[in-house]
Amino acid sequence: MTRMAQPQFPVFDQPAAAPALFSVRDLRLSFPDLARKPLLGAAPRNEVLKGLSFDIPAGQITGIVGESGSGKSTAGRVLVRLLEPDSGSVIYDGQDIGHLDEAALRPLRRDLQMIFQDPMSSLNPRHKVWRIIAQPMKRYGRGGSKADAIATLGKVGLPPAFAERYPHELSGGQRQRVGIARAIALEPRFILADEIVSGLDVSSQAQVLLLLKELARDMGLTIAFISHDLSVIRHLCDRVIVLNRGEIVEQGSVAEVFGAPASEVTRTLLAAIPLPELDEDWLR
Repeated sequence: MTRMAQPQFPVFDQPAAAPALFSVRDLRLSFPDLARKPLLGAAPRNEVLKGLSFDIPAGQITGIVGESGSGKSTAGRVLVRLLEPDSGSVIYDGQDIGHLDEAALRPLRRDLQMIFQDPMSSLNPRHKVWRIIAQPMKRYGRGGSKADAIATLGKVGLPPAFAERYPHELSGGQRQRVGIARAIALEPRFILADEIVSGLDVSSQAQVLLLLKELARDMGLTIAFISHDLSVIRHLCDRVIVLNRGEIVEQGSVAEVFGAPASEVTRTLLAAIPLPELDEDWLR
């Protein structure tokens, strides 16, 4: 049987080194292990992040990759301070934000945005698309009119007519574009993208990756891109951090890590996942 050719991901050039927007040092985080909680007393704690140290260069896309349970999503949520670490430092633009309270974090929330894995669960089903995008703009004094929302939709490749639709009226790829539009509406400096293409077909994945790369370039964004898929990391990211059981086993430029992986974990991940080549005809 002849297999039909599938569209493949674009390969992007690797930029030069840049100063760090985030510098993370000896980051540790644990959660209560409720399955082992005794009848009396506190539950023992399960250490999820075990002394992570890494930088995220400004203006680049850094991939955080690992198998399920490696701690990659937990590390990402610490960066945007949805989680507070037990110890260690999270230096953002020269300021340690790791243990700030919510009042101190509020001025930074506009700068630190997140795109979620499942856009359907993160978009209010009772609101039209334009209201979903306009809400954070109003909250942070960045406009928030219907016209503002439509202009933001244009940046993610959706026409004005989509402003009047509800999330259930959109395809998976279109919903993810709305999620991206909501994230960029505040003109942030940093975006955490957590498995945002894992639920999309290959063609939609490639389109979203191209969009994300273009937005990063045009808006000067710094992005941490979390994925279990090394083929996606290879084609989108400038640098990569490989996690295993809460520890960093390897980090460096994509060219270095993919060209000569130093850890057995990385070699196993590379061997398990196909790495497609560029399809020039599809990109035209």
